[in-house]
Amino acid sequence: MRTERVTVSLPAELVDEARNAVLRGTARSISAYIAEAVSARQLRDRSLATLADLYGGPPPPDELAEARRTLRLVPPAAAV
Repeated sequence: MRTERVTVSLPAELVDEARNAVLRGTARSISAYIAEAVSARQLRDRSLATLADLYGGPPPPDELAEARRTLRLVPPAAAV
């Protein structure tokens, strides 16, 4: 995959988290960490767009919440 250098501004806390992930060995680099986050966001956006196409608009909030709970995409405390 071709890469392109960009400059972004992020909250210091997010940068600290990315650096810590590299130090822990859970990310190859800060760039890899951020690329993974952007990729996850794009996948989520595409998935929500597909659901909107299927429902003819945004899916009902209760069904979306149930899907998030079923797929464990929210922490148990937030799945109320």
